[in-house]
Amino acid sequence: MHWKIMIKIALSGTLGKMGKSLIQEIYKDKNITLSVAIISNDQYISKNKNPILNELKKNNVLIVTSLEKVCDKFDVLIDFSSIDKTLENIKICYKNKKKIVIGTTGFNSEEQKHIFEISKKIGVVQSSNFSIGINLVLQLIDRVAKTIGSDSDIEIIEEHHSEKKDAPSGTAITLGKKIANAMNNDFEKIAVYSRAGNIGVRKKNTIGFSVIRNGNIIGNHTVIFANKHEHIKITHKAIDRSIFAKGAIKSAIWVCKKDKGFFSMNDVLKL
Repeated sequence: MHWKIMIKIALSGTLGKMGKSLIQEIYKDKNITLSVAIISNDQYISKNKNPILNELKKNNVLIVTSLEKVCDKFDVLIDFSSIDKTLENIKICYKNKKKIVIGTTGFNSEEQKHIFEISKKIGVVQSSNFSIGINLVLQLIDRVAKTIGSDSDIEIIEEHHSEKKDAPSGTAITLGKKIANAMNNDFEKIAVYSRAGNIGVRKKNTIGFSVIRNGNIIGNHTVIFANKHEHIKITHKAIDRSIFAKGAIKSAIWVCKKDKGFFSMNDVLKL
């Protein structure tokens, strides 16, 4: 008889907004189990007072502050923590040949190069947004940019909750890079992140970014292509964080079948 092996998940960023959503979605999937939950040192001190952690302990989940000594307890890490913590986790996963799904955003170019290097030995799925919808939007804007991008003023507007730390969002940057690549432009040279004072007329072939931090907005992104004859506006609104959690879990299951390599949600969804 062939027995299906259950995939063991480690989670970093356990008590964050995405961590809580991931816990709920992991328990709904019979093919996976949450075996390790990583929390900060401050959270660990008061862990016995946290109802979420108490519930995890009842389900035999290991509560730790570092992956270092529990690498034999999981198959793949899902990481929605902080830049520093994710980089620490990546080193441990690399050392122990563990796959990783990265949802943390805000890495600089050197940190991103490091992630690419790591993927030469282990399987890595990295995405700024794990929803199916936003990845379909990426396909749409690629086609629009190739067709009318050079004749349009392009703006990206993103809205998130007031606790989000990085700006523009990782998703907004991904959208901008997709457009720049479609137009054969260097993203870093055409991205405009701020406008103030007497700056003159809008420069041709630039991509403007507007950032809103307000209340408890999960994540809204709008891309505008505007010329003298018509305006095209493509908007994606996240109504529920579960869409990101489900995408991250799908990625974790998918990457377990890969020995090594760097992948995105496009690869997971076969877009």
